[in-house]
Amino acid sequence: MYISTRGNYSPVTASKAIYLGMVPPGGLFVPEKVPKLSLDEIKAMEDLPYPALAEKILGYYLDDYTPEEIRESTQAAYGQNFFHEDIAPLTLLEDMGGILELWHGPTAAFKDMALQLTPRLLSQAIKKSDDNQELLILVATSGDTGKAALEGFKDVPGIHIACFFPDKGVSKVQELQMRTTDGKNTYVIAVEGNFDDCQNGVKDIFGDAAFNEELAKKGWQLSSANSINWGRLCPQIVYYFYAYLSLTQAGCLEMGQPVHFVVPTGNFGNILSAWYAKEMGLPIGKLICASNENKVLTDFFATGHYDRRRTFYKTSSPSMDILISSNLERFLFEMNGHNAEAIAGYMRDLQEKGSFTIEEGLLQKMQELVWAGSANEKEAAAEIRRVYEKYHYLMDTHTAVGSVVYGRYTEETKDETLAVMDATASPFKFSKSVMAALGDEEAPEDVDELLILDALAAYTGNPAHPALAGLDKRPVLHSKCVTQKEMKSVVEAIVQGTFSPSSSSK
Repeated sequence: MYISTRGNYSPVTASKAIYLGMVPPGGLFVPEKVPKLSLDEIKAMEDLPYPALAEKILGYYLDDYTPEEIRESTQAAYGQNFFHEDIAPLTLLEDMGGILELWHGPTAAFKDMALQLTPRLLSQAIKKSDDNQELLILVATSGDTGKAALEGFKDVPGIHIACFFPDKGVSKVQELQMRTTDGKNTYVIAVEGNFDDCQNGVKDIFGDAAFNEELAKKGWQLSSANSINWGRLCPQIVYYFYAYLSLTQAGCLEMGQPVHFVVPTGNFGNILSAWYAKEMGLPIGKLICASNENKVLTDFFATGHYDRRRTFYKTSSPSMDILISSNLERFLFEMNGHNAEAIAGYMRDLQEKGSFTIEEGLLQKMQELVWAGSANEKEAAAEIRRVYEKYHYLMDTHTAVGSVVYGRYTEETKDETLAVMDATASPFKFSKSVMAALGDEEAPEDVDELLILDALAAYTGNPAHPALAGLDKRPVLHSKCVTQKEMKSVVEAIVQGTFSPSSSSK
């Protein structure tokens, strides 16, 4: 069963938690108990291909799904739609440990690892529910989740998806990926402001009980494809098992030896999935939380004080340009002994005052698990160049932030434990920034980013990700731009069938 982080909702089944997306009165669903595995049980999974491993891990969490439903979903999610047979290949670099490439899916970002599966779980959840309603998925994206969700849910019967992204707050490639999405059930809307404005707008819509009641009367139900939905978070646990078992299978590690994971972090979902894997019994040592210049998490893990009232920076790693990390709520709940009252208080303070402070004992408990650091723009760019020159390995801007922070961790701690770093996006999604890092010179603003993508492929000899080829030749189907206050009217227009994909003002 799944319970609310704020203790304000009765326990629900896995399918109901996935169907609802988030707790209707506010809060997030978490499993009542985390399944525990022995080392022998983990070792028995060593030879499983990725779809079969996903089937095994999800089986522990999705009690009210049949084994056949889970198998059907995982086999369909991880197949020819990925451009690498291993789905999540692990590359070992001398002195750097492993790099877990999570970007070989159809949109060239790690979000595909979950969002190729989530729509299938959600479709099955709809069948299990008593409701005969149209489902509208609301997505707030800082860049990558949007396209991954749009592709995953495109043309799924009974489901519609509205994706909100910050206007001028994502890369040109990310923006084009979203704006050129086809499908009769997809809606893409830019929002004036930053990602937090998009995310807060979505949360406000979910939290408006009267509005949701009106939607229900019209035969509509809202849900989410962000990592606030357990159906998005749960599949991400799988690739931490896969990475560890890849190392033991290759003889790089003995079963039971710890491995650190380095995770470029924005909304805290990816690193939280690693924590769930650790809690299940996977021998994970430290979780290294890497932030860019929007280092609200770095400061929080250093002081116990979370404060979103700070300067917001637009960086070359836009998926991490976040000041409100939603999944931190789940982590606080888990680390605080499921003290829902305390969590509700923290979240109330965050909403009303813009900050909250946790107790010293809780902070120390978290610091034993998490080491947090940040990297600025110059450091990340220099790291892209250093790693390419030394290893001829090309990393994107987000992965570079992780690499800088990991270097700082080893320098400060002298810890030689093997580490695996999440590579969260193809470098070609951020070709302009990556090319600038390699050449040490920023391209002029008027140079088409897609031309730079081709130049980067020619310069490095690495082929561009297939999902990005010909992006500039696809028609732009969505050009709407609204304010945060207008987001609810967008939802109303979709439900009424009057939504226009273009904006007269932009």
